[in-house]
Amino acid sequence: MPLLVDAEAGVRQTAAGTAARRALLAHPALLLVGIVLASLNMRVALASVAPLVDEISAAFGLSSTASSLVTSVPVLFLGVGALVAPWLGRRFGAERVLFAALLLLAVGILVRLLPSASALYGGGVLVGTAIALLNVLMPGLIKRDFPDRAAAMTSVYTSAMIAGATVAAASAVPLEKALGGGWQASLGFWSLLAAVAAVAWLPQVLIARGRTGHEARAVPSAGAARPVNVWRSALAWQVTLFMGLQSLWSYVLIAWMPTIFSDHGMDRSTAGVIFAFNNLIQVIGAFAVPLIAGRMKSQRPLIVLVTSLVAAGYAGLLVAPVEGAWFWSAVLGIGQGGAVGMALTLIVLRAGDAVTAMKLSGMAQTVGYLLAAVGPLAAGALYQATGTWTLPICAVLAVCAAALGVGLLAARDRAV
Repeated sequence: MPLLVDAEAGVRQTAAGTAARRALLAHPALLLVGIVLASLNMRVALASVAPLVDEISAAFGLSSTASSLVTSVPVLFLGVGALVAPWLGRRFGAERVLFAALLLLAVGILVRLLPSASALYGGGVLVGTAIALLNVLMPGLIKRDFPDRAAAMTSVYTSAMIAGATVAAASAVPLEKALGGGWQASLGFWSLLAAVAAVAWLPQVLIARGRTGHEARAVPSAGAARPVNVWRSALAWQVTLFMGLQSLWSYVLIAWMPTIFSDHGMDRSTAGVIFAFNNLIQVIGAFAVPLIAGRMKSQRPLIVLVTSLVAAGYAGLLVAPVEGAWFWSAVLGIGQGGAVGMALTLIVLRAGDAVTAMKLSGMAQTVGYLLAAVGPLAAGALYQATGTWTLPICAVLAVCAAALGVGLLAARDRAV
């Protein structure tokens, strides 16, 4: 009997220790650190390319259209990867998939450095797929773990995402010079950030092993309402189209903003700094807009504000690209950051629960990024055909008008 009592006490102590370790691993502060570090990686691998695209093109002898594929291929696979992300999240759990995505991102960045155009594009496929998984699963995870602070947490992770892009864009050319390895060393450096984020995310993977999986926390109980088919919802399509159109105008700038400035006589280093400034200013809109949106029943005024700012900035690039470069970069930055924050917040606000948020996020980012992938490629093709940036910029202004229309519908106080 004493042996049995001792054994039971040992089991209780072991269980208590395991529970304590799990409680530590599940601490909100650790989760917040993991979210921020993962978010920092969501644009780094894309933004670090733009200041170096001329050198990359020269190294492989790429045309303007082929050069645009360096950015368009990852964006295309942001859409393709988003298609399977909700299923992977339900099957393996959001924590495990996010961890795997960060490892895949690190590998994809390194593959792009191989001396082959095929590897350049193949690495872009891996990078785009990895970022897609991060993009899609993050809103659902935030809706699940921070249900009362979803808008505020969206503000945090969107700001971190843009901050990462800012640092990557600003340091692309300096890193190239400091590391002495050309554009390959500059791009390859960012695989370290992905690896660090994966290590920081590991505690969430370990604690996830102690529960039944993502479904246990995200799927409604038997008495809950029937699952929503977001693909048949008009509101879901409005959110999706706004996501896609604002992504399109952003990725055109990510791919071509430094080139637009350098084609008008600005030196490459200055163009890279202004591009980085554009990314830095985006943090203002990305942080403020979700916070404000979460306190409003209808987000229509914010839709008008952010689309108008982006349209004004693009118009400025058309009439005075070099003379007003800093000002237009700031106007565009606030509008871009506010728009992406608005798009991600609409996913959270229009979804009634975590499962719907994940489905809506998957739909919005699948269709949205497939649409956005057309942007850099079409802009490059139009530029190559006309020899000027007039027609590509006019086309983006039309995109702004369309985004305003669908955004006003998506911003109504309704739920999918």
